[in-house]
Amino acid sequence: MKSLFNTILYQPLFNLLIFFYQHLHDLGLAIIFLTIIIRLVLLPFFYKSAKDQAIIQRLAPKIKEIQKNHKGDPSTQTQAMMALYKEHKVNPLSSFLLLIIQLPILIALYRVFLRGIPEIIARPLFLGLIDLTKPNIFIIIVTALAAFWQGMVSVPKVAKDKVLSQTDKLGRRMALMMPIWIVIILRLLPSAVGLYILASTLFSVIQQIFINKTLKVGFNKPSSESSTGTPSRFP
Repeated sequence: MKSLFNTILYQPLFNLLIFFYQHLHDLGLAIIFLTIIIRLVLLPFFYKSAKDQAIIQRLAPKIKEIQKNHKGDPSTQTQAMMALYKEHKVNPLSSFLLLIIQLPILIALYRVFLRGIPEIIARPLFLGLIDLTKPNIFIIIVTALAAFWQGMVSVPKVAKDKVLSQTDKLGRRMALMMPIWIVIILRLLPSAVGLYILASTLFSVIQQIFINKTLKVGFNKPSSESSTGTPSRFP
């Protein structure tokens, strides 16, 4: 199993990182380019997960209504929820599936950054200033701010006079807690890991902004279904 892990994940990621380093002569830039390649490869999974979560957040009023109407009948409530998800073509478990896909890649990257870099690269620097083998306060702060930004663009805007749903409240709590966890964790890890998380987070922000614009157009666009009383589907 270890040999298979090294062959499929660790060695290809390590080789790709060295390839970028040899051409860019900057380990930080090599990590950023490696991150972009990884995110492009996993883009269908990230996009599906982010889009599903955004749609589910916008469906919160309908979900709350189903829970209220079928409060005493869990079976019917579950069926109604599944029907709603199916109608809008969303998978409530997409985030969990994405986590499973990412986990082995994160483990491989951690080994690359922690073990592979010191063995091969004599000057593991970013822009000639930041030692990527040690924690760096600048990388930690910028990554925490990027995580907060991602949380904000991931949570739909709510009118001031509207009472927040439990989903909205949870999303806002997570947006506040994630930067704190980022600071705690990255203080213990080499800043190479922080730079990867920073680049990946900024990629996610751009992706989420695009998804939000797409969903806003689809949500506001009138359709023949909405005129008959049936909720219009998201694109």
